Amino acid sequence: MKALVVVSHGSSRQASNDEVMKLGKQLEQRLCQDYPVVMTAYLEQVDPSIPAAIKSCVEKGATHVLIMPYFLAEGRHVHTDIPKQVGLAAEAETGVDIEILPHLGSSDLMADLMCGLLPTN
Repeated sequence: MKALVVVSHGSSRQASNDEVMKLGKQLEQRLCQDYPVVMTAYLEQVDPSIPAAIKSCVEKGATHVLIMPYFLAEGRHVHTDIPKQVGLAAEAETGVDIEILPHLGSSDLMADLMCGLLPTN
């Protein structure tokens, strides 16, 4: 079974964390056929951490966990911190395939999204 973990930075501002959780719920509804488990996780300040979210996915039966970094640019968090946290989880969750997807901002669809948000005329 596949699971998806959307990873955000985490914020001291609860409204920001709520926004990510809302996105996770929307993805859960849209992807339920292919990804029976969809969770959000955070690098800092908010639970669950990445390893805790992966552990929860495995406890729910996931054998393949996809990590989606919800970041616009490939800074230190995307390049170093997320892989480090995923590596820690992989050591604890042997026998589970854990894959880090490209970060959101690397998508070719980003320019289309931004253009779609601009007012016309």
